[in-house]
Amino acid sequence: MDKKVLVIEDDPASLKLMQYALTQHGYEVLIASNGSDGLNKARTEGPDLVILSVMLPGMDGFEVCHRLRTEGDSLPIVMLSDKAREADMATGFKLGANDYLIKPVSPSTVINVVDSLMVLSPVKVESARLEKYIGY
Repeated sequence: MDKKVLVIEDDPASLKLMQYALTQHGYEVLIASNGSDGLNKARTEGPDLVILSVMLPGMDGFEVCHRLRTEGDSLPIVMLSDKAREADMATGFKLGANDYLIKPVSPSTVINVVDSLMVLSPVKVESARLEKYIGY
């Protein structure tokens, strides 16, 4: 069975590119174009990983990440953003993101990050997230 990746992205071009790259790499791709729909799909569709844009209509990616972590969900979360400030990245990690990629990001980079997070056990994923957060 294919691993499921939920992509929550409101930019149609970015969404289409990520969907194509992930599908070609053997992942089943679920999509949502806003934070509320993405949060609902994360809760009901059982993805193995979430790729989450920070800037979303309605509920932003930081809030989606916060809600998933508050509910105890430990699935890997990769945040995507145009915001390259260290404070924004720190916010993403503090809220529970496992990685934070700056747009524009190449499909191969997305695939490499997804592949690496998919092979790690939940304990290793959390350990890697904490190391990034504290700056190791």
